Formats: sequence, structure tokens, C-alpha cells
Amino acid sequence: MQAKINYDFSNSIWRSSETGGWYFVSVPKDMSAEIRKHLQWQEEGWGRMKATAKVNAVEWDTAIWFDKKQETYLLPLKAAIRKKANLQLGDRIAVRILV
Repeated sequence: MQAKINYDFSNSIWRSSETGGWYFVSVPKDMSAEIRKHLQWQEEGWGRMKATAKVNAVEWDTAIWFDKKQETYLLPLKAAIRKKANLQLGDRIAVRILV
């Protein structure tokens, strides 16, 4: 089993203007560049990389997605996770991702 690397950061929750309006938190650009440089080989297509995320006391298996326009990975926050962790659009949250 491969060891996971922890990345801790804080950022605000935002919503996509696309149809369906997914909620995300962006991984900082410098951190995204480091992840991509060392771990891009783990991407499965469309910039998707399996990850575990933790916000507040809520931890879940997920994936981060590389957004070429923003040059950063995006962590999607599904409604069930937002409800469980009591998260709202615009909240600045502390996040831990393990990749």
C-alpha cells in the first residue's frame, strides 16, 4: 500500500456557475503545482486524482480534479458532506487532503 501525503490548507467554498452548480474548495496554486509535479502519475483521466478529505471532524473518500483554467486542483463538496460538516457557501474552511 502506498503512503499518503497530507496537505493542509484553508480556503473559501465557492459554487460553479455551470448547470447543477457544484460546490468546491480550491487547493492553493503552489500546493497544486507541488501535487501535480510529484503525483500527476496517479491521475486517472480528466485530471482526477483519488484522495481522502477531512473538514472539521468529517472525513470522506473523494477525488480532486485539476482545473487547467485556474491551474489548481478542486475539491468537490457534495450536499451530504456540506450538511454533515455544517458548511455554507462562502465559508472559509480548514481542509486536509491525503493523496
